[in-house]
Amino acid sequence: MNTTKASIIAIGGYVPETVLSNTDLEKRIDTTDEWITSRTGIKERRILDDPTLATSDMASFAIKDLIKNYDINPLDIDCLILATSTPDHILTPAASLVCEKAGLKSAWGFDLNAACSGFLYALSVGASFIESGRYKNVIVVGADKMSSIVNYEDRNSCILFGDGAGAVLLQPTTDGRGIHQNIFRTDGTGAEFLSVRAGGSLLSTTEETIQNKQHFVHQEGRTVFKHAVRNMSGTSKELMEKASLTPDMVDWVIPHQANLRIIQAVSEEIGIGIEKFKINIQRYGNTTAATIPLCLWDFKNDFKKGDNLVITAFGAGFSWGSMYVKW
Repeated sequence: MNTTKASIIAIGGYVPETVLSNTDLEKRIDTTDEWITSRTGIKERRILDDPTLATSDMASFAIKDLIKNYDINPLDIDCLILATSTPDHILTPAASLVCEKAGLKSAWGFDLNAACSGFLYALSVGASFIESGRYKNVIVVGADKMSSIVNYEDRNSCILFGDGAGAVLLQPTTDGRGIHQNIFRTDGTGAEFLSVRAGGSLLSTTEETIQNKQHFVHQEGRTVFKHAVRNMSGTSKELMEKASLTPDMVDWVIPHQANLRIIQAVSEEIGIGIEKFKINIQRYGNTTAATIPLCLWDFKNDFKKGDNLVITAFGAGFSWGSMYVKW
């Protein structure tokens, strides 16, 4: 009897039309295109500058793109898992709004927040739902409006982030394809190095927190860089050993798009050539939970049936992990 796995059978994506280039940032802060490119690999990022739109809108646009291009009936969707760190509201799950806006009338949904690792975690949860037999059609979305929590006076952080959303549809398969294994980790001692310090239950919004700009992303870049390289590499190597995958057996690596130098360092650490890494950070920057699904969306025509994919991410928390997918 063949084991049921959850396979990605459809992909959708959305990025806003507004482009914020390095040249644009040169006019706003003390920086240069050369400085940004050499340190991050980013040339531009997309910004959702319509004040009437939020994360739920980008997520619904990505789902509609998926539905249209793969001729999916939205009423067949059982469940929606939305990975995001920037929900429209603190209390209302953004997934509820997405189900309404995308026409998923038969689905229930919830948000999952694991920052840049969120989509990978959500993908694993969705796969578990499929493997259990309870659901046949699960949509997993990664979406973030990072421009809403970025301080555009801080040149160390505002150059990194952009807005976007990506979506995948999971269905059961028994032919060996699908999500096979994952290794996830977390370390709460890293929370202080990457966070939005105010606005939560520990430090609620006050005039003082606003004046101190504590509602924007705070990041200690060198510490985050070091942990990202070590932990993405570590779980990727552990995953490959667990799945009996040698570097030459891996067709593609889909890394979280935080910094090109991180990706290059991971490539060296795990012994897989950079030519096998899918990279689009130069176009979108770091879209947090959206980087991996947007990468799948951008390069979907490159993936062939039977390809071995290693997907790896690192984010706030600290949270990180790697996943093996047979396409």
